[in-house]
Amino acid sequence: MVINTKLTVTAAIVAATCTFGSISHADGHADVCATPTKLGDMGSFPGEVITVQGSLLGTDQEMFLNTVSCFEKATGAKIQYSGSRDFAALVVADMRSNNPPNIAIFPQPGLAADMAAEGHLIPIGDDAAAWMNNNYGAGSSWVDLGTYADANGNDHFYGFAYKMDLKSLVWYSPEQFEDNGYEIPTTMEGLIELSDQMVADGNTPWCIGVESGNATGWTATDWMEDIMLRTTSAENYDRWVSNDLAFNSPEVINAMELYGKFSRNDDYVAGGAASVATTSFGDAPKGLFTSPPSCMMHRQASFITGFFPDKGEEVARGEADAFYFPPFASGNLGNPVLGAGTLYTMAKDSPATRGFFKYLQEASAHEAWMQQGVFLTAHKGADLSAYATPLLRKQGEILANATTFRFDASDLMPGAIGAGAFWSEMTAFANGQDANKTADNIQSAWDAIK
Repeated sequence: MVINTKLTVTAAIVAATCTFGSISHADGHADVCATPTKLGDMGSFPGEVITVQGSLLGTDQEMFLNTVSCFEKATGAKIQYSGSRDFAALVVADMRSNNPPNIAIFPQPGLAADMAAEGHLIPIGDDAAAWMNNNYGAGSSWVDLGTYADANGNDHFYGFAYKMDLKSLVWYSPEQFEDNGYEIPTTMEGLIELSDQMVADGNTPWCIGVESGNATGWTATDWMEDIMLRTTSAENYDRWVSNDLAFNSPEVINAMELYGKFSRNDDYVAGGAASVATTSFGDAPKGLFTSPPSCMMHRQASFITGFFPDKGEEVARGEADAFYFPPFASGNLGNPVLGAGTLYTMAKDSPATRGFFKYLQEASAHEAWMQQGVFLTAHKGADLSAYATPLLRKQGEILANATTFRFDASDLMPGAIGAGAFWSEMTAFANGQDANKTADNIQSAWDAIK
């Protein structure tokens, strides 16, 4: 799971800060609109105001405002953005009181689907869905993630994905790989062979830790999700999310046992398998940087660089890099990617709002944010040279080349499962509970809430 999800409740208790912004970008981003790809004709909407609500704050908000300033300059429209940590509660209240924004930016599809089912969202249109299907890596996956039933049960395309996060990554030290003669594996078979070779060489392949306070276990669920996408079909993954595919089905137990081959193997894990349950997820990757290194690899999402000893400066210095968590060559399941993404939805129609959704289809709209910093896109037409760093470019290539994309399963499951039994039982699995018992216990929790 994305760490922000785990900290939402805590952050809300500490502070519920609401900020409002209009377009004014920092001097450092004065040329943000000078993108490699020229912006097309966006129409003219002088003086029209587009209201936008979301949870983007701080640097993300600044970069968003910088990016949409290009749409303002091109069309004469004005963007009025309201960002809050309490976005979910605020936008629901506004929609239910018939005071919606033109655009609501949802961090995951669940709440967007709920608002569509209540009749509060307006379809973006079949043309936009067709465009996304053809122009995004794993386009059909993104269309599906933005398609929900309306109040009458009819499916429409509501959510335009823009700005993604990537989880299917393995972090490593390029220097250690070079010194030991290791090559980046491109298949899961190759990754397992590499792990075995590292053991034979006297090295420890993996650092793994699932401890995270009240959220202990979530990193194990991420491993499970990535492995599910590499051992069974995307359709089965979706059925697993909804429990149409039982948690104790052979497909799920197989994925759990494969995860166990990594995490419950004393030779594979720094500190031995017994350390996995008690090692903090934030401390786990630090083993890459000890001398000698405690481990050679660490599977985690892109945010983990903030937990490196020098807060990610290791990447800039070439001391750390990442590669794609690869699929099985024998599985014929393409290039699946686990991650997240923000979904832009329309709650109040206007010509300028329609124009803004056309802007999001422009490669320039993606490049404008790419060149500012932390932004990833599946847009296959965006110029990769616009990415601010080589690592971001590599991650962007993974997204653009994906054949299947799926959101974090546990984030989509009911809270009692995704943030409850799944976490706690995977922690029990780390402590030695067998896969069948673990799966049975999670399925029993599912049955109890039906």
